[in-house]
Amino acid sequence: MTSIPSKKLWIRRQQCPCGDWKCYIAYEGDAEEASAAPELMKTEKASEAMVAPYVGMVFKSDEDAFDYYGNFARKNGFSIRKERSRLSPQLGIYKRDFVCYRSGFAPVKKKPNGEHHRDRKSVRCGCDAKMYLSKEIVEGVPQWFVVQFSNVHNHELLEDDQVRLLPAYRKIHEADQERILLLSKAGFPIHRIVKMLELEKGIQGGQLPFLERDVRNFVQNRKKVVQENEAMLSEKRENDILELLEACKAMKEADDDFVYDFTVDEHEKVANIAWSYGGSVNAYSMFNDVVYFDTPYRSITYGLLFGAWFGIDNYGRTIFFGCVLLQDETPRSFSWALQTFVRFMRGRYPQTIVTDLDPGLRDALRSELPSTKHVISIWNILSKVPSWFSLALDSRYAEFKSEFDALYQMDNAEEFELQWNQMISVFGLGADKHIDLLYSSRASWALSYVKVFYLARMDTTTYSKSIDAFLKGIFYGQTCLRSFFEQVGISANIQYQVRQEIQYICLKTCIPIEEQARSILTPFAFNALQHELLLAMQYATSEMANGSYIVRHFKRMDGERLVIWLPEEEQIHCSCKEFEFSGILCRHALRVFMAKNYFELPDRYYLNRWRREYSLFLDVDRNNQSVDDEWFQEYQSLAETLFAESSMTKERSDYVRRELTKELTRILNEVRSLPETDGVTMDLTVSPTSRNLPETDGVAMDLTV
Repeated sequence: MTSIPSKKLWIRRQQCPCGDWKCYIAYEGDAEEASAAPELMKTEKASEAMVAPYVGMVFKSDEDAFDYYGNFARKNGFSIRKERSRLSPQLGIYKRDFVCYRSGFAPVKKKPNGEHHRDRKSVRCGCDAKMYLSKEIVEGVPQWFVVQFSNVHNHELLEDDQVRLLPAYRKIHEADQERILLLSKAGFPIHRIVKMLELEKGIQGGQLPFLERDVRNFVQNRKKVVQENEAMLSEKRENDILELLEACKAMKEADDDFVYDFTVDEHEKVANIAWSYGGSVNAYSMFNDVVYFDTPYRSITYGLLFGAWFGIDNYGRTIFFGCVLLQDETPRSFSWALQTFVRFMRGRYPQTIVTDLDPGLRDALRSELPSTKHVISIWNILSKVPSWFSLALDSRYAEFKSEFDALYQMDNAEEFELQWNQMISVFGLGADKHIDLLYSSRASWALSYVKVFYLARMDTTTYSKSIDAFLKGIFYGQTCLRSFFEQVGISANIQYQVRQEIQYICLKTCIPIEEQARSILTPFAFNALQHELLLAMQYATSEMANGSYIVRHFKRMDGERLVIWLPEEEQIHCSCKEFEFSGILCRHALRVFMAKNYFELPDRYYLNRWRREYSLFLDVDRNNQSVDDEWFQEYQSLAETLFAESSMTKERSDYVRRELTKELTRILNEVRSLPETDGVTMDLTVSPTSRNLPETDGVAMDLTV
């Protein structure tokens, strides 16, 4: 037994330079000596500096003591285990007993009839090697003291190459666990997995820190846990889906316009379910030209694929058309989803559908919507490109990404094919499966092919972000399908209730076409046309012998466009295909109209879907709205005159901004003090149409009331 030293013992944990485990180094002396003691590690082996535990040795915690004793045991040819502990209300656990792994004797097991089991060989032989600890509070700090220690063994101690095989030291680290599971899923047998790990680590056979049977036990236990979890998840999923189905039934009873449908599998369990709302069906009847089908999440849906249909209205707002939960991503499931959607929408097929890059969905679209144009969202492709190519191309990825972006923007299909083949050759991607997938789908995403498809400006970054915002709103914080269903209904209902704010749209040119467009188009569509009209003034036209025009930018020598003019039908066609793509005339066509001295565009170039009067809210009975037409006309005339007069000079503009804000604030406060109305919402959109207003000096003003 070692006596308690006169000086305080300091315990420091430090990485052992001789192995992978942690060593505890004990130093006897004062604090100053202890702080300098680690320097010994530079010249001494950890095993030489490490001392045996002894009575009076102090540790900060029982876990520190166990680690220290365990490292000592490993260096001396045995392992240890935790045995007893004692608990008190004041100190919590205050006694800890650590013993040799061969301490005690194996208990005798009996069969139910009283007969003894066949004895299995046990490693326990009554070894008395041990370390007992007791916790004390010293100056308010808990400390653990060694109160008994014995290093006397009644069995043979193991050599270094044997002690590592004791169960206590055969640990499969997390990185090895992941590799084992990956190889197991790939179909590798256990002995092959062990061989692979040895080869990857560059060690000889049998030198892994664990045995083949440890790998087998780990794989079997993990499979058992997965099976148990899957069973629990399957039961919860079934209950949640039944609750969702009950919610749909209840919604249908409360609202006859609500529609839903579902399928069952061979076990009569719900497999797929889809639903939509009356407001969505009404919106689709007006804006069914383009549909966006997104399949972004599986987060709370128990592995079910969530898909949602969206559109865009004439004010550029996202419309929710319906959603679906599918059990898998096979063409069969997608076909059911598409059939159900068309049935919900009373048999109306979309002109164009925008989706993500999914071969199963592509096959279903060809089968169920053969006459619908299919466009793959470029944002979906661009989000996948880094994960597909950055690792393979490494430092050349940035160059590849630049080439790919340029290819997407190309107008000419023949040039696209030529440049694509060159890109594949330069970057050595001829055998890449992702390149094959992109090329086989090129007619659905490359601009040189899809520019002739009508997308109603759903290809913009702004629209993509609005879809993401909607989806995050319905998925955020949802814990079950029932609450998810309710949140979808809330988000969709908010969209139907949105009304336009009162806006004044400022003219930025003196071109009569701009004023005409402002009186016809919604602010969203007018802003797009106004942008093109401003750019049109930077282009020059050259008339050809056949009456067509070549339109060029005044600086850029490349990018010229051919504009074909058919005077008999007042039709115009530009090689950029912008009108066919978005429904808004391009700068090139507008430049030709200006050259032809058109003060107004032909009516055909103001599509119904972008007109002010083409609205979801036309079905509101205006006779029931308390709108005084005379008062409104007077208000509109005053507003027009005020904005026109104030736009002539900066001094006038500053004055109107300052005084109008104060006056409107005063009126608003007085209105709020008056009795509330009957809740009827008034849609007051200031849309100046007068053509006899005083001319401005061209100063553009962005005044939104």
